[in-house]
Amino acid sequence: MVSANREMAVYCFDTLVAHYSSQDAPPPAFDEGQHPLFVTWKKMVNGGEPRLRGCIGTLEARALINGFKDYALTSALKDRRFPPIQAKELPYLECTVSILTDYETANNYLDWEVGKHGIIIEFTDPDYNARRSATYLPEVPAHEGWTKMEAINSLIRKAGYNGTITESLRKRIRLTRYQSTLFTLQYSEYVSYVKETRGSPPAV
Repeated sequence: MVSANREMAVYCFDTLVAHYSSQDAPPPAFDEGQHPLFVTWKKMVNGGEPRLRGCIGTLEARALINGFKDYALTSALKDRRFPPIQAKELPYLECTVSILTDYETANNYLDWEVGKHGIIIEFTDPDYNARRSATYLPEVPAHEGWTKMEAINSLIRKAGYNGTITESLRKRIRLTRYQSTLFTLQYSEYVSYVKETRGSPPAV
């Protein structure tokens, strides 16, 4: 099984740096494969808790090299919840790469463990007869300190449902649980890695 590693996070930083400097990113130092993956950017603010700046990925298997290249930029520049990350923010960023594994169909909306499983919910919006879906990576409910019920309610809202959340709605949810490996790299660690392996700092 392929696990998330430092080289994948380095490649995401390389891709973002190359975008700002209008250059090509160096070739990645990890093997190709196909897995579902996510790229998460956070920003250190005044030495406090890192704040989310973008998180986008795919629940379908993607070729890792193109996948990380695409989602490094998409999550940094096109997450509709946030303004695009600017080059001047680079020194304050940290990047987390996630590779998703072990997909299982849950028996019901509570059939998962906080901190262990990521969850995908799918349901039909009774007000519009529209299909809705959303996901949280395994670390999100644990980081937020949510119970399973709170995580589900938040995810229903994330999926775009604005009506009253009822028990009957929750019971109609189709929930898929999954696990992930992840690796987090801060910009300062990225710069050190580039100096050690390439002999000069990133060109930004």
